[in-house]
Amino acid sequence: MANWFQRLVMPGLVFESVVIGGGYATGRELVEFFLRHGPLAGLLGLVATLIVWGIVLAITFEFARLTRSFDYRTFFVHLIGRAWVLYDILYYATLILVLSVIGAACSTLFHQSFGMPGWLGAALLMLCAAFLVYFGNTLVERVLSAWGIALYVLYGGIVLWCLTHYSAVIGQNLRIPPTDASWIAGGVAYAGYNLAAAPAVLFCLRHASRRRDAVIAGLAGGAFAVLPGILLYVSVIAFYPAITREPVPAVAIVSNIGSRTFSFIFELALFITLIKTGVGLLHALNERIAAAFSIRRAHMPRGLRPLVTLGILTFALFLADRVGIIALVARGYGTITYGFLAIYVLPIMTVGLWRVCRGAAAAAPAEEGA
Repeated sequence: MANWFQRLVMPGLVFESVVIGGGYATGRELVEFFLRHGPLAGLLGLVATLIVWGIVLAITFEFARLTRSFDYRTFFVHLIGRAWVLYDILYYATLILVLSVIGAACSTLFHQSFGMPGWLGAALLMLCAAFLVYFGNTLVERVLSAWGIALYVLYGGIVLWCLTHYSAVIGQNLRIPPTDASWIAGGVAYAGYNLAAAPAVLFCLRHASRRRDAVIAGLAGGAFAVLPGILLYVSVIAFYPAITREPVPAVAIVSNIGSRTFSFIFELALFITLIKTGVGLLHALNERIAAAFSIRRAHMPRGLRPLVTLGILTFALFLADRVGIIALVARGYGTITYGFLAIYVLPIMTVGLWRVCRGAAAAAPAEEGA
């Protein structure tokens, strides 16, 4: 019998860990999606993201529990039938994009913060990700959950320092009124592309035994995932508008603290965070491949997991080297967002919600080929 932490808290913490590296760990995404609308407008946009995430995750988790869909392929076969392959295509695109951002950030971090060659950071990313995915669900769950908790302490320390030293500046910037309601679109768009990670954490839902578990886990997951971002965003506001030109704003903020010890801890933690996001996304892909093996009454060879991981990471890092982190965030995420809104958010909020309200899983559609 799963304990309360596994049932109610773990799914949200794993979602946070998967989202944060590709979502806002570097601070670059907070600038692109929120701060460009203005300090106060961006904060309101983050609240909009919290609401969207909580509602959609609650419905997603309950739908997954009802249909026993603990990998994203099975989930979408139940939700949209033959069109499940569209999510597969978008997931691959998002996976490459997010891993490219993570790879670029790791390289930049190692070069600027530790004075080491950028390729070394990329190599460590590859080795750590391959090691973790090799051991499967249990290790991934424990590592991502523990790190999700640690991030609250980390970001809490940053925002406390910024509030202590820059409270007047933060307050002044937050008094700048929104010029329009575009922050709503920014918050929904940001929620939309990050919700691509929701089906990636479905392996945690095997612990949920009843509707209450899934709904609470979903609502809590929305809060867990956004609150560290709000803490970091408040810190970003302290250095507005100059911070908008920084490739990795989080590192720029920490450099202003003036403590080499804290800077080292944060930069190391940021690097680990990026790795954990990559691990979560790659583990979900491996679980999807394992489900395809299962349909054919076979088992996925354990050695195939790190091979898949290393192959995709190699391509993503090549893309990161050619394009760069700022261009990847500015151009890539917005394009993919609309696809996920169409094939995931809209169906789960209509067909999925209807089936959840019925309170029973409909018969599974015929299995399609992998």
